[in-house]
Amino acid sequence: MEYQDQEILEEWAEFLKALAHPIRLRILATLIEGKQCVKNLSELLKISQPNVSQHLGILRNKGIVGCKRDGSIVCYYIKDDRALKIYEILSKEVIKWQET
Repeated sequence: MEYQDQEILEEWAEFLKALAHPIRLRILATLIEGKQCVKNLSELLKISQPNVSQHLGILRNKGIVGCKRDGSIVCYYIKDDRALKIYEILSKEVIKWQET
């Protein structure tokens, strides 16, 4: 394997690590439906706001989600389409598991 390939694989591994948490996957699933602020995510997921913020920070750090200020409210959205594709694949697998 060439050195450049190794760098790409390391980037992908870091990207997947950022997604590899049940709360972050739930956040992703919620953001698929549209932009949300931390307060709404906290209420929808029944998780404390600091906990949601911590997970959003990880996702944001890897460029998976972005945020946009709307007045005093910061709304989060999915920024990287790769995350959507991965979530779609995982969702299909869950359906397969449920059918067996």
